[in-house]
Amino acid sequence: MYCVNCGVKLGPSEKKCPLCGVVVFHPELPRPNGEAPYPAQRTPAKQVNRRSAQIILTALFLLPLVITMQCDLLINRSITWSGYVAGALVLGYTVLVLPNWFAKPNPVIFVPIDFTVVGVYLLYIDLATGGGWFLSFGLPLVGSIGLLVTTVVTLTRYLRRGMLFVYGGAGIALGGLMLLTEFLIILTFARPFTGWSLYPLAALVILGGMLIFLGINRAAREAMARKLFI
Repeated sequence: MYCVNCGVKLGPSEKKCPLCGVVVFHPELPRPNGEAPYPAQRTPAKQVNRRSAQIILTALFLLPLVITMQCDLLINRSITWSGYVAGALVLGYTVLVLPNWFAKPNPVIFVPIDFTVVGVYLLYIDLATGGGWFLSFGLPLVGSIGLLVTTVVTLTRYLRRGMLFVYGGAGIALGGLMLLTEFLIILTFARPFTGWSLYPLAALVILGGMLIFLGINRAAREAMARKLFI
């Protein structure tokens, strides 16, 4: 008879393994209902091969990419609709899978990469459709949002204090982006000014100002924490 945990040969009268201390399991002896062959804390944990999982995910992204492009080439003799599918798959792979190839992915690096891929994808759509809106709308909008998100992620990652100031400033900046979005729409698509951006701008400025006020005023911050049970 051998230990179920370490494999050491055991004597017929031994109740525990002399090497690892695991209770001896006798398969020929009846056990009470629910008794495990060996203690629960000794159950070997299943190990997931990280590299293999990434390879499988990569294959799952490559498979529809290849199939759609082959179908498009066979039907239309050129890349037409499959370019949009390919761009979406590349974008999804960059955001969801690419960071996991690294043991400790740094969001300060990958967030700008994600927005760069978004910008390239929008540029492809603009060129494929002949829209002419990328330089005056897509690029400044994606660049502004990417800069804001990267700044917030960087400050959140490396600063130990002052998060209320960071999030409050980000809220105010996001309100400014709403106004910028409407301005770019007017500039690019010749739409009339309706003022819809003023509503989220006002709400975000108020919210951001409240967060900054709480960051400055310790008494108000502690009172808010007590009311919210945090």
